[in-house]
Amino acid sequence: MTTETDEEFFANVPLFSAFEGVTDADNYRPLPEGWVLALADIVGSTQAIAGGRYKDVNMAGASVISAVLNAVGKGDYPFVFGGDGALIALPGSLEKAARDALAAVQVWVEEDLGLMLRIAIVPVADTRAEGLDVRVARYSASPHVTYAMFWGGGTSWAERQMKLGRYGIERAAPGTRPDLTGLSCRWSPIEAENGEIVSIIAVPGEGRPGEEFRDLVNGIVAITAEQNRGSHPVPAEGPKFAFSLKGINREAKATAPAGKRLRQKLIIFLQLGIILACYRLGLPLGRFDARRYKRDVAGNSDFRKFDDGLKMTVDVDAARLKRIETLLEEARARGIARYGLHRQSSALMTCFVPTPISRDHMHFIDGASGGYAVAASRMTGKSLSAVSVMP
Repeated sequence: MTTETDEEFFANVPLFSAFEGVTDADNYRPLPEGWVLALADIVGSTQAIAGGRYKDVNMAGASVISAVLNAVGKGDYPFVFGGDGALIALPGSLEKAARDALAAVQVWVEEDLGLMLRIAIVPVADTRAEGLDVRVARYSASPHVTYAMFWGGGTSWAERQMKLGRYGIERAAPGTRPDLTGLSCRWSPIEAENGEIVSIIAVPGEGRPGEEFRDLVNGIVAITAEQNRGSHPVPAEGPKFAFSLKGINREAKATAPAGKRLRQKLIIFLQLGIILACYRLGLPLGRFDARRYKRDVAGNSDFRKFDDGLKMTVDVDAARLKRIETLLEEARARGIARYGLHRQSSALMTCFVPTPISRDHMHFIDGASGGYAVAASRMTGKSLSAVSVMP
């Protein structure tokens, strides 16, 4: 009998490809003993959103994933992008590397994006001491990319502890930079085609994570499945070739030091020119196929996920949205769930592309006008309105 190593754990979690499987407890495996949760979120994201800076907030959240995965050698470890933050589960042997990466990205977010990032490392053992757990499933978004789903209450507890100022990390020196290789946010906002882009968060009511909540999730997924590709906000052929100059500037800031950012921008523009030419001519460039890459962008996107509750950003028409809202409101009234929902006209995409030649590039989806952050604020009773995003 062979012994499974920490590095092999997530790769050996069985795959499921029908999203409804997020509510099937049999798809989940407990994280091994000794693992930790590396997590972060933006402090004062409300003010940043009100100022139209939600793309910067998304960039900061995705930078956490990029920095930590680069620091630990891009191993196959479970993570989730939450819009204004992120979480990565890692073996305890990688805790030091994760701490250094989080501390570095905290300084970079503050110095280059002008935002404050809250960071923490929480032992999984501490969540279990509270009677909770961190269990992960492996959802196959496409043949090339899988995303982790989390269940058990442990990640939510860890996030609450971080916000209370616990499990903090020592601050890095000014000027410290993380390795953000692969972090990208070139695409312009993606306009809704079916109706509206809707960001939805639904979590179990107190003490009610059972069958009724699973039925609620499956009901919402079933309604979105009535539309093309599960109400995916990114067209099947990929987003339109429309690139954001501000996004390119953000990417240059993330991937090059101050003295080399102009050069980095020129490289990005050159890459985009080559990609566009190859796409229009239908010609591959070595192993790179621009048309295939664009389709993979859509297939590899994380527009729906489960992290102790349902999170999805979908493109739905008015009739289906009304049915979803009815389900959610009935569940809220019965104490089955708490929810937040935010409507907007477009979606944002932030990307982690270590190399465009490999087909396992990842694309994180959120609503363009506050998305998950606004939905979460409504779930907690705060007042946060839609905003105009600066793409």
